[in-house]
Amino acid sequence: MQIKQVMATNIATCQPETNLAVVAKLMWDRDCGFVPVVNAAGKVAGVITDRDICIASATRRLLPEQITAAQAMRRQPIHTSQPEDTIGEALATMKQFQVRRLPVIAADGTLKGVVSMNDIVLAAQQKEGPAPADIVSTLSAICAHRPLKAVAA
Repeated sequence: MQIKQVMATNIATCQPETNLAVVAKLMWDRDCGFVPVVNAAGKVAGVITDRDICIASATRRLLPEQITAAQAMRRQPIHTSQPEDTIGEALATMKQFQVRRLPVIAADGTLKGVVSMNDIVLAAQQKEGPAPADIVSTLSAICAHRPLKAVAA
């Protein structure tokens, strides 16, 4: 089964200059916790999560409307999928990089959609969908604690 068969295409996006209050409202209105940040050409410049907004606001001691998406987003490398990729390939990427969602991009880098673990779990109900064991293995890897980086004294 290919990603284009399960990905969401009606997704919320923002630009790098969008402030975090607007991004948070977009997430609230769309009931999502992940927004791709796209440039004027429609190419993915980064991604921002609800967690990114919380951490950026708390660590900068600024109001969300004083911080732009560009200041808080995760930049390169952005882990992505392509519409023709298989669900197995997307699960492998999610597992390796411990992410729950992947922007789906065309060969030219433009955003086509987003595939989430939820999309993949729902696909498991279909005959050609992923094996439940593959989903559980990926979720286990995503949820594993990452080793703490040593802080220089």
